[in-house]
Amino acid sequence: MPTGRLSMRRIRDVMRLRFQGLSERSIAASLELGKGTVGAYLARARQAGLAWPLPEGLSDDDLELLLFPAAPSVADHERPVPDWAVVDRELRRPGVTRALLWEEYRAAHPLGFGYAWFCEHYEAWKGRVRPTMRQTHVGGEKVFVDFAGDMIDVIDPATGQVRAMKLFVAALGASNYTYAEAVASEGLEDWIGAHVRLFAFLDGVPKAVVPDNLRSAVFKADRFDPGLNRTYAELAAHYGTAVLPARPRKPRDKAKVEVAVQIAQRWILARLRNRRFFSLPDLNAAIRRLLEELNSRVMRGYGASRADLFATLDRPQLQPLPEAPYEFARWKRARVAPDYHVQLDGSWYSVPFGLIRQEVDVRVTGAVVEIFHRGQRVASHPLCPGRRSHATLPEHMPSAHRRHAEWNPARLLAQAAKLGPSVVAFCERVMADRPHPEQGFRTCLGVLALARSYDAARLDAACRRGLSIRARSVASIRSILQSGLDRAFLDEAAEGPPLRHANIRGRDYYH
Repeated sequence: MPTGRLSMRRIRDVMRLRFQGLSERSIAASLELGKGTVGAYLARARQAGLAWPLPEGLSDDDLELLLFPAAPSVADHERPVPDWAVVDRELRRPGVTRALLWEEYRAAHPLGFGYAWFCEHYEAWKGRVRPTMRQTHVGGEKVFVDFAGDMIDVIDPATGQVRAMKLFVAALGASNYTYAEAVASEGLEDWIGAHVRLFAFLDGVPKAVVPDNLRSAVFKADRFDPGLNRTYAELAAHYGTAVLPARPRKPRDKAKVEVAVQIAQRWILARLRNRRFFSLPDLNAAIRRLLEELNSRVMRGYGASRADLFATLDRPQLQPLPEAPYEFARWKRARVAPDYHVQLDGSWYSVPFGLIRQEVDVRVTGAVVEIFHRGQRVASHPLCPGRRSHATLPEHMPSAHRRHAEWNPARLLAQAAKLGPSVVAFCERVMADRPHPEQGFRTCLGVLALARSYDAARLDAACRRGLSIRARSVASIRSILQSGLDRAFLDEAAEGPPLRHANIRGRDYYH
């Protein structure tokens, strides 16, 4: 209901412009109001018997009282004031509208108040109960999620190290039913895991999740087209829900969780402030007990608890959980190397050789690495247990590739021969030690690239030193050069004859 000096001044402007002969559409455009709002103001003025110019000395308070008369302080039995808490609760049911509730009210009380009065006084009640309440949420429609600003400590019993834990908070739109748990960080894996446990706690999935624009949820904050983190979008697809990030710098888009965060900080964190916890599970067990108490408390203005409202409003409208919970997966963008492998966490995984130089998407779960090209899965490998491992499928390396690939062992050895015999011997040994010579291409190319920073004599000496200590990596050769350990081998390296032929795992290569 429009109240206050600003609204009264606007109404005076509407009446003045109408008196000057402007149409309702022109008045609306001039004052940046809705055409319906202008019409409603003029209709109220007519009902109150007011015309422009207004009576001299009419104050804003007097004008407001004439245009928006207060509800009767005592309603008779034929015109009772509706129970606004019941009206608010019913509006959260799918398909229920104010018009329907007013029709039911008038059916029960034929001489009751009109529809305009019904809507205005309901809005006034909402403003008194929740000053920032502007949205009516349908049951099962949205859950709002965020992290609390305050943190709580967990002490490592072995080292005494103190780690500050973050509090993840969620609130359902219709019932205010609240969920909270402590996690180690705001990182992606903790963020996704908290959602999985949230849906399990609700035993269902709402139609939409409304997060803030934190990095784990949104990599590009935009009012109209936010960019979702790919793992977060995959979680939403798994559970059949939508992610609707709040608009940047619009806290009322997620007012539900803002209030829930405040309540969680006061009801949970404040009560636990003097307790010491030595593990995250112990902390979350304490949080769960306080959470049950919070959801069981009767809320003022509603006459019911969050748990009661959840059971009647949200729970029946939630979508069922999928058969299995979402398994956390990381995504990485990579380019296929000349050896038709992509690198991930220090290990290499093969793809069909035709994708050399192409960009692919790598999806990593707890035990599997999947590689996608343009949305199609082109390879799947068990996750390598350690670093510097190779996972190569035979079907990814047809024999024609060895003849026509941009790089092959003969070409690599020919390039190495320009730098020195020990460089050739080192590359030969690297390729011989791999199940397939192509798996050593990356290391050989890395060694050849060192010639950009060091002269050929030093690189050849470093490779001789590397062979003597059974080194097989670029990092080892680089370390030898940086430390100067190659200098003792310079003279010896210069005397070595060039290598013209190499046999790698039973295959002859000439260069």
